[in-house]
Amino acid sequence: MTDVRHILVLPDRDAAEEVAEELIQRFEGPHEEPQLVREALAGEDDAEDAQWLVVLEAAQGRYDPKLLDALADEYDGWLEWD
Repeated sequence: MTDVRHILVLPDRDAAEEVAEELIQRFEGPHEEPQLVREALAGEDDAEDAQWLVVLEAAQGRYDPKLLDALADEYDGWLEWD
């Protein structure tokens, strides 16, 4: 099976950490730990002006993208679609 990468974009670190925990609880633990990544917005020097990404890699079909998008939406975020 092919692995796919799901990227959930969140407004801050707290939301990203909460989403990572929710992923573990709601989806019976990912095969790999979700990765948190800070993404500075273009042209912004302030550390507060950043989005946080929760990167989740899994076998294709392991996660329903609609459910991931709904989870991100609960925290004012979204799922990046490839």
